[in-house]
Amino acid sequence: MAREKLGSRLGFILLSAGCAIGIGNVWKFPYMVGQYGGGIFVLIYLFFLVIMGVPIMTMEFAMGRASRKSPAKMYHVLEPAGSKWHVHSYAAVIGNYLLMMFYTTVAGWMLRYFYSTAKGDFVGLDTAGVESYFNGMLADPWSMILFTSIVVIVGFLVCSIGLQKGLERITKWMMLALLAIMIVLAVNSSLMEGGSEGLEFYLKPSLAHLKAAGVGNVIVAAMNQAFFTLSLGMGAMAIFGSYLDKNRRLMGESINIALLDTFVALVSGLIIFPACSAYNVEVNAGPPLIFITLPNIFNNIPMGRLWGSLFFIFLSFAALSTVFAVFEGILACTCDMFGWSRKKSCWINCILVLVLSLPCVLGFNVLSGFAPFGEGSTVLDFEDFLVSNILLPVGSLVFLLFCTTKYGWGWNKFKKEANIGKGGAKVMDWMRGYLTYVLPVFIVVLFVMGLINFFK
Repeated sequence: MAREKLGSRLGFILLSAGCAIGIGNVWKFPYMVGQYGGGIFVLIYLFFLVIMGVPIMTMEFAMGRASRKSPAKMYHVLEPAGSKWHVHSYAAVIGNYLLMMFYTTVAGWMLRYFYSTAKGDFVGLDTAGVESYFNGMLADPWSMILFTSIVVIVGFLVCSIGLQKGLERITKWMMLALLAIMIVLAVNSSLMEGGSEGLEFYLKPSLAHLKAAGVGNVIVAAMNQAFFTLSLGMGAMAIFGSYLDKNRRLMGESINIALLDTFVALVSGLIIFPACSAYNVEVNAGPPLIFITLPNIFNNIPMGRLWGSLFFIFLSFAALSTVFAVFEGILACTCDMFGWSRKKSCWINCILVLVLSLPCVLGFNVLSGFAPFGEGSTVLDFEDFLVSNILLPVGSLVFLLFCTTKYGWGWNKFKKEANIGKGGAKVMDWMRGYLTYVLPVFIVVLFVMGLINFFK
C-alpha cells in the first residue's frame, strides 16, 4: 500500500505544530511559569528549546522521512544489520498510548469547561464555588467518562476520514482559529487595569525568583517542559516526517514549528498572568490554575461569559490538535505492525484508548484511594511522570545517539537526509561535536537530576 502524503507544506507545519501545541503550552506552561519563578523560567525554557528541542525534532523528522515508516518500523529500515535499536520502537509505541491515557482526560476537562462557561454555570459563583464545581466534576465518574469519550471518538472519526481530507484539512482550520482567538484574548487581558504586575512577573527574569524556586528545580522543570511541549522522544514527529516530501531542509522546518509552538506558549502567558495580577489571583496555584482561578476572573470582567467561552474553546482546540496528531501516530504504528486498513485501525484503537483512559478518569473518584506518590497524588500524576520524566528524555537520548554514532544510523546519513531540499537552516558539520558528545551528557545529567528532585 502506497504511503499517504500531506497535501501542502502549510499542512505539514500546522499539523506538526498542532502535535507540539497542546495542553503543554496552554495548561502546563502557565502553571510551570507560576511555580518556577516567572520570567527566569521562560528564559531557561527557551534556551533548552533551542539547544535540545530543535536538533532532536530534526532527527525525528529525518528518521521518518528517510524510512517512510512509523516509529514501529522505522528502525528496522535504518538500523545496521544485527543491531537492537528497534527495541526503542516498543517504548515509543507504548509512550504514545500512555500519553493519550491521561491527555484525553484533560482535553475532556477543557470541553466540559467550554460547555459549562457557555451555558453560564459559573455566573455568580465565588472562588469557593468555582473550586467546588471543579472538584465536583472530578468526583463525577460518568461526566468525566462522557467528555473523555467525546474527545476519543471525535479524534478517531477525524483520522478515519483520511490524512489529507480529514486530519490535515480540519487541523489547518482549527489551528488558524486557535491563533486568532489567542491574539484577541491576549490583547484583552494585557489591557486590564492592574495587569502590569503580572506582565512584569512573566516577562522580566528575576534571580530572586530563581533562588526562591531552587536553581536545580527550575532547570530540570524547564528541560522537561521543552521535551513535553514539542512531543519529542516518542516518534510523534517522525510520523509527519514520513509523510513529507523532499522539497525542504528539515532543520528549517523544525525551527518554524518550534517558533510557532513558542508563540502559542508565550501568548498563553500574556492571557493568564495580567488577568491573575488584575484580580489578585495567586499565579503558583499549580495544575488547577486555569480551572479554578480563571473562571473567577471571567466572572468579574465585562462580557466575561463570552471571554471565558472563547478561552476554553481555544484550550479545547489546542488539546484536540495534539490528540488528533498522536492518534495519527498510533494509527500509523498499528497499520505498519499488523497490516490493518486505516478504518479498521481506527475502530480497534478507539475502543482500546477508551478502555486505557479509564484509570486516569476514575483516579479522581472511584480509584481516588490509589495515591502513587503519597497523599494528594493521582493516576494522572503517575502517568504524567512516566511520560514527562522517563519516556520523553530517554527516547530523545536514543534518537540522538542513533543519529550521531557509527553504531546507529550515523551522522553522515542523518545530515544528508536533513539537508535534502531547498531553503531553511542546514545541519552543519560544526554541530557534530556538540550533538555527539555534549548534548547526550547534558540529557543524562538533567534526567538523573529530574528523578532525584521528583522523589525528594
